[in-house]
Amino acid sequence: EPPDKPNDFYCQTQDLRIVTCTWSPGGDTYLYGRHSPKYTLFEEFSQKTVPCTVSCSEQCSCSWDIGQQRICNITVTVENPLGKKTATDVFDVTHRIYPAAPFQLWEECTDTEITLYWKHRNKGIELFCQTEVLQPDGKVELHNSSDTHLHYASITLGGLQSYTEYTARVHCGAAKHFWRWSEWSEARTIRTREATPSGKLDIWRQITPILGGRNVTLFWKQAPSFRANGRSISYVVTWGKVEDGSKPESISFSSVYNSTRISIDNHSYRISIVAKNNVNYSLPSVLIIPRATGNHRNIFSAKELKEEQVNGTDDGIFISWEPRHIYDSYIIDWCNFPMLQPCDLQWKRFGPNTSSALINSAAFVPGVRYNFHVYGSVANRASLLEKKTGYLRELPPLLDPIMEKVELTLNAVTLSWDSYPTNESQPGFVRGYHVYVSPIQEDCSLKGSKKHVLPDDSVLCKYTIENPEEKRYTVKHLLSNKKYKLVVKAYTGGGETPIVNFIYIDTPFNSNMLYLLVLLVIVPSLLAAMCRWKMKWVKECCCPVIPSPNKSKVLSFKEFKIGSEKVLKVSDCIPDMLAVDNKDEAQKL
Repeated sequence: EPPDKPNDFYCQTQDLRIVTCTWSPGGDTYLYGRHSPKYTLFEEFSQKTVPCTVSCSEQCSCSWDIGQQRICNITVTVENPLGKKTATDVFDVTHRIYPAAPFQLWEECTDTEITLYWKHRNKGIELFCQTEVLQPDGKVELHNSSDTHLHYASITLGGLQSYTEYTARVHCGAAKHFWRWSEWSEARTIRTREATPSGKLDIWRQITPILGGRNVTLFWKQAPSFRANGRSISYVVTWGKVEDGSKPESISFSSVYNSTRISIDNHSYRISIVAKNNVNYSLPSVLIIPRATGNHRNIFSAKELKEEQVNGTDDGIFISWEPRHIYDSYIIDWCNFPMLQPCDLQWKRFGPNTSSALINSAAFVPGVRYNFHVYGSVANRASLLEKKTGYLRELPPLLDPIMEKVELTLNAVTLSWDSYPTNESQPGFVRGYHVYVSPIQEDCSLKGSKKHVLPDDSVLCKYTIENPEEKRYTVKHLLSNKKYKLVVKAYTGGGETPIVNFIYIDTPFNSNMLYLLVLLVIVPSLLAAMCRWKMKWVKECCCPVIPSPNKSKVLSFKEFKIGSEKVLKVSDCIPDMLAVDNKDEAQKL
């Protein structure tokens, strides 16, 4: 194939004498050996072929000495047996200066400034240089400077942090008729000198009463505004009584420590902590521990305040408090790992105009209760204001309440679970309980309950107890002599666990119904049977047969009728015995 036209053809110089032209060779011609593409450069103004040797890899280039010539018109020609192509570049050499990279960097520095020096090879050319500074936080700053005709140049970088590493490198371009930047120099890492620690330490305390005094656990950390400004750092803790002028005590700690415990009596104490490096001490951070009073109200009032439940979010736990105008700051403290003893106390400070905060920590996990104390501070004296407790996210209770007592009656069952815990051992605030009940192999429809459908579509009766401290419940309206299944589930803000295990009960048989059955059915039936069995005897006793006079033997006599009736003559009757009750009547007879 014929050759492609040379692309990106341009020429430049580093010293106004040696010019280098560069171009892209184009695609493969598939001709090799003596038929491969040949390149020639021609200067149109002087009508001379450029005396240079072309070398090609990814790009082609050719360099030669132009002497005193300043305006050039260079044409590059590429040809092979199938054709040729050309490209032209007309330029002023003073407008095509591409300086050599700066070299041999060195520096002079203080605690806040670095003066960086470097050398360059472009003698007689005024350069404009740019210094790139890599900050400790990863940000990059660019600083411009004008070079001179000297053999070296410099720039002063100010406003730097003490005892901090910076990485710098330099490149330059022509100050007049800028063409392009040189290559970067080698990067140089520089550390500023040490200085007095800046800012104060952030300090806090935890107070525990003991016999005759108090144990004070002190904590300190480097606040965002604090800087050690030195190679090695240590901490000095000093404490002494506020009321008298007694000599204070002090103790030093290396940089690996961030807490200590001291014992003090019941007097008021001033505690200060400073950071120290090889240059000087930082400003002191001060805490005032008030005198211990009889009720310890200002120090040990944590048990006297009611805890308020707070809610967690995906980003942390939201804490709010009632602002008081007398305080110049607020402090919230908590433990990242509440189950550890002693816990790793954490704290945050807030300004006087703040009344809420989102507390977050990488240590926060769902299902763990975190306790927060809100303090107000004025003149380095802190007072406990409020207590908060909450979860990053509540989870369902791990265990169901255990039925400690089951009391059965004909139509009700009473369940008790008094020992079920509702404290911080739970993975959420226990809000109450659900009691589920249903007859075996039947759906439930008890009066006063709500329906609850299980995944298998069976229906339970559901009762809700909204008081977590109410651990006794009576299920009414049950049928006697029937088998029921029951379960009690505690629920939190995270819900409740699925229903798996039931307890089973049998309601007693109703004996009153038996008595009624006996009275209304069995007794009358027995009486009827007995009456039927003794009917003749009963009939004779209760309903004797009245004899018919016509069938009596006493009337078996010769008939003497008066009308339709038979008449018995006294003479026809022979009496067995005759009794006279009344003499007068007898005389008449």
